[in-house]
Amino acid sequence: MVGKGKILISEPYLGDPNFERTVILICEDTKEGSGGFVLNKPSNLLVNGVIKELDTFSQTIFIGGPVAPDSLHFLYKGKPVVKDSLEIAEGIFWGGDYEHFIELANLKLLVPEDFKFFLGYSGWEEGQLESEISEKVWITRNFELDMFTMKAEIMWKDILKSMGGKYKMYSNFPIDPKLN
Repeated sequence: MVGKGKILISEPYLGDPNFERTVILICEDTKEGSGGFVLNKPSNLLVNGVIKELDTFSQTIFIGGPVAPDSLHFLYKGKPVVKDSLEIAEGIFWGGDYEHFIELANLKLLVPEDFKFFLGYSGWEEGQLESEISEKVWITRNFELDMFTMKAEIMWKDILKSMGGKYKMYSNFPIDPKLN
């Protein structure tokens, strides 16, 4: 098992448009399978355009993955303020009681910038993710809090650069290897 709170960084030439140059935070990792959210794939939707009750939340919604694309999820940083949210990594929480979340938002007790929203999620069946990691499809790393606020368009590259060595080289690979 990879472990919740870890991140997956796609190898440079993955070839799957759902996961090309993505960074995924693993939020669930059990014997039955794993799941998480792509942190760096923005959609063209805004939270307040999708959830009318959240007029003060104007952030971009991210594409969390290809599974259940009509479901909306959220992560937030800080302290556990939303009832029933689950701690994924130190200072990062997943979901919780939706009605409580809306209530806190309407009372302006939440900081919108502390939240990230996702349509769909990324999921793997039992043993699938471990197999992909052994085939070097994914690079694993511990999640760090600053990753939550990194700019989506440079996240993949910046994380690889920070890892140094061959990973720093990967960060400079062109999207199309024929252009190298």
